[in-house]
Amino acid sequence: MTSLVARDGHVVWHPYTQAGFGVEPLPVVSARGSTLTLEDGREILDGISSWWCCLHGHAHPALVRAGTEQFKKLDHVIFAGVTHEPAILLAERLCAVVPHGFERVFYSDNGSTAVEVAIKMAVQRARHRGERRIRFLALEGGYHGDTFGAMAVGARSIFSAPFDEMLFSVEFLSLEGTERDMERVESACRGGEVAAFIFEPLVQGAGGMRMYDAVVLDRYCEVVRRYGGLCIADEVMTGFGRTGELFASGEMRIAPDIICLSKGITSGTLPLAVTMCRNELFDEFISDDHSRTFFHGHTYTANPIACAVALASLELTTADECRAARERIGSSHRSFVDELMGLKGVGSPRAQGTIVACDILTEEPGGYQNRAAQRARDFFIERGVLLRPLGNVLYLMPPYCFSEVELKQTYDAMIDFASAVR
Repeated sequence: MTSLVARDGHVVWHPYTQAGFGVEPLPVVSARGSTLTLEDGREILDGISSWWCCLHGHAHPALVRAGTEQFKKLDHVIFAGVTHEPAILLAERLCAVVPHGFERVFYSDNGSTAVEVAIKMAVQRARHRGERRIRFLALEGGYHGDTFGAMAVGARSIFSAPFDEMLFSVEFLSLEGTERDMERVESACRGGEVAAFIFEPLVQGAGGMRMYDAVVLDRYCEVVRRYGGLCIADEVMTGFGRTGELFASGEMRIAPDIICLSKGITSGTLPLAVTMCRNELFDEFISDDHSRTFFHGHTYTANPIACAVALASLELTTADECRAARERIGSSHRSFVDELMGLKGVGSPRAQGTIVACDILTEEPGGYQNRAAQRARDFFIERGVLLRPLGNVLYLMPPYCFSEVELKQTYDAMIDFASAVR
């Protein structure tokens, strides 16, 4: 039989992958808990929760059961003008647990679409008010997805370079909230053209696991709100316990107007995303004028199976056992940061909740084109761990089921790699 890798090479185009480098994909045939099993029988730890979404480990029985049972009742139905119980139950549950009193849930498919929905809500809300608000504020180094609106509010980088001239203009602010930043926010908002300020609270994921204080967000949001703009919390990565608390925006004093959630919402089992707001925003779209309709939707919006699994995942996430697991991992990460502090070749070791990261100091410039990431892949696989560094930023974001033994195995491999590349 021909191997999966050979067959893949003839027909598949992989995301974020340069075929010219000749790196073969990992042939994964099954997964359970924190472990991925390869075609040749090797087992490796999923140290990045399969792109940050697999919260409870692979093939969790409660999630398998929820999806299977829902499949037998209702697999899918159009959501425009139709409803079903899994979507209603999940919306009710999310409104109960997401901080700052959100009251409305708009379903979509992934993080990028959740952000697109938020951007369009902010712009159309202004149009309904007779205002021309087409400017956005965002944080330097941010990442919000790969569709055009999401790219526009993200940092200009190698990701967006081919399309930069097609993206709308955005004012980017630093994570420090300097006096100069505050002056820029005031100046931008004063003319009444800012539709919204979008941010990843506490941790910027793809931007390099950059961690910062919620106080900065409160300062920016206070000005944006004073001039009539909206504040959008992109919690696609940080939501569902990643930063320690259930949602990172819960650390903010000023409530966001919109929150975007995806990734961990189904614990990596099925595509699903939500954009949440309060009735104050929803009411601005209520009208007998058809032109004021929010014309946005997706074929698989609120898929019943995805909603049922998300409900089961949320029950696991809010349970005392899961909170204890997150606290255990967070405590281990903080101890590991102390260990990294004294290691030559490592810069800025940092941790937030279940995320731990550091910069690998090499002679090359930092960023996504740093070759440390290319060297890291095989290095970690040989040590039984799947990690995917962000250029020279090495990080671990494990499923909440990661044991202390598995954490130690991964920490040791990270230290070995840091020592080997310098």
